[in-house]
Amino acid sequence: MTAIRSGWFASIPFALFAAALTGCSGGDDAASAPTGGSDNPAVSAEWFDYQRQPEFENTTRLPAEYITMSDGVKLSAQVMLPADADGNAASSALPVILTQTGYNKSASGYVEGFAFNAFLVEHGYAHVTVDVRGTGTSQGTWEIFSEREQLDYKEVLDWIVEQPWSNGRIGTWGPSFMGITQIYTGAWQHPAHEAIFAIVPMGDAYRDIVFAGGQVNVGFIPLWIGLVTGLGLIPAHPSPEALSTLTDHLIGTLSYDLPIIAQSVLGTGGQNYDSAFWRTRSPIEVADRIQVPTFVIGGLHDLFQRGEPMLYDVIKRNATSKLLIGPWTHLDASSGAGLPADGVPDINHIALLWFDKYLRDMDNDAETVPNVTQYAYGEERYLRATDWPHPEARLERWYLRGDQTLTADLPTLEEAPNYTAQYPVQGICSISSSQWTAGVLELVPLPCFQGQNNLNEIPLLGAVTYTTAPMTEDYYVNGPIQADLWVASVAGTDGSLAVRITDVSPGGTSTEITNGTLTLSLREVDVSKSRTLDGQSIQPWHPFTEDSVAPLTPGEAVLAQIEVFPSSFVIKQGHSLRVAIGASDFPHGLPPVTDLLDQLVGVLRIDSTTLQPSSVALPVVPLSAIEDSPTTALTN
Repeated sequence: MTAIRSGWFASIPFALFAAALTGCSGGDDAASAPTGGSDNPAVSAEWFDYQRQPEFENTTRLPAEYITMSDGVKLSAQVMLPADADGNAASSALPVILTQTGYNKSASGYVEGFAFNAFLVEHGYAHVTVDVRGTGTSQGTWEIFSEREQLDYKEVLDWIVEQPWSNGRIGTWGPSFMGITQIYTGAWQHPAHEAIFAIVPMGDAYRDIVFAGGQVNVGFIPLWIGLVTGLGLIPAHPSPEALSTLTDHLIGTLSYDLPIIAQSVLGTGGQNYDSAFWRTRSPIEVADRIQVPTFVIGGLHDLFQRGEPMLYDVIKRNATSKLLIGPWTHLDASSGAGLPADGVPDINHIALLWFDKYLRDMDNDAETVPNVTQYAYGEERYLRATDWPHPEARLERWYLRGDQTLTADLPTLEEAPNYTAQYPVQGICSISSSQWTAGVLELVPLPCFQGQNNLNEIPLLGAVTYTTAPMTEDYYVNGPIQADLWVASVAGTDGSLAVRITDVSPGGTSTEITNGTLTLSLREVDVSKSRTLDGQSIQPWHPFTEDSVAPLTPGEAVLAQIEVFPSSFVIKQGHSLRVAIGASDFPHGLPPVTDLLDQLVGVLRIDSTTLQPSSVALPVVPLSAIEDSPTTALTN
């Protein structure tokens, strides 16, 4: 398997922009759903490169202006219009692309494709970008996707339809923060909103990113808050009004955002448990209201790796929907690095195809492209499917054995247990660290940041590993994964688990594919919200509430069902599948201080016997699905 990264060079401008400003951006509750994609169910569906000549030679931006919300707060907006060679703006009413951002359009707007899309504008669209309240040059306090902020999204649509450059037909576009706002906007079912193109959107705030497995994401969340806050302190121009806005932003950060981070890390105020606060900030809670055509783009190592396919899975039930997942971390995914490839066009061409179809009624066959397109590690190319989860997937279970092998056979009654040291900073040099810093660490030329996991598998210091014999034929896995582990804390009342799925080459290189974490005291599962496959759980749903806390009894094994984030990969013939189990995945997860005290020093015991068999459940897809997937290259 090749290193887990693609098109990293294309992400450098984004990485430098994010790093210079101390960070970067950015569900679920879906039980088993019937399969069968949205539009064209034919397996033979293929991509094509949609191109047409630009209608205009240039673009121009109108002066920024304010939109007054119903509570009196003013949001800053700016419009990019198509123009002729001399810069004269088009005078006709146009279909509109809307981007609502927390990254200060006045600063980020000069990174092409980040806040404005000149490519779309030159093809006959107006593009309006709005700083959400409390960010950029807008007034108010940023309350992180609060109900009031969500109402703003609807009121911005009301404003757009009244503008002379608007023909009343609106599509939404943008990556990350700007993808998240689109899901909330679509939930309003505004009559003017006719298409969504959401690039790397979040699904479930708690489970996807802030508290995956019940642990604080100290790799990304502080950087994200720092980015939004830092960009909000850059004035567009000096004025008394600008000074007042900056003061409001600073006060809001000190009184609202920072206390939330502090409470989460300290485990106080209930912020470290799932609650109405996090449900309000989880787009997947309202995704079932979306009725307009929606295109979702995600990454196999994106920040929202978990939520992107799950958003598609919810939205497809009520709207035409498509899903594209590449071999990307967050920065690469935002730009679709490496495309076109394997017949899949670049993101701008796909967006033009989508908006031309659903905002301009062009008969361009947008609805016929594959419902689901996913890169497959190991196969190292994009594969097509009619749906997600993959309709042909079947659950296969591999059992952990006392001799650290992984077999399809049940363990015996007297298998020896294995042990792993319990300390909270395992995995600090891993592809996971790259993933949860949005891809910035991927640029550091160390093998561990590119996916090699051997450093985290050193006996006694790292994870305990369980490995299959070399595969006798290729082995295709596509979808969510579940690890069912019987585990005990030798001395403590709590513990953490990090489960990594890796590919082991014939030469012994272990390459991490995906992982999952869980705080053991939060192991309770809500079966009604868990996803099943072939009658067995394949994606457990943990309540993560204070009422669900169940401390461990030292030395007593409990069943921990760990959600391993969905992926797409092929273990090639001669390679082996490995499950590496450790006590943490830092900085992706760090227990809140109140839980950390129980986990600083100790040992976890992993049991696996006939009566308490530890195992991993995989969604395995027949190799015929790979053979049926088209491989034609684009013709330019």
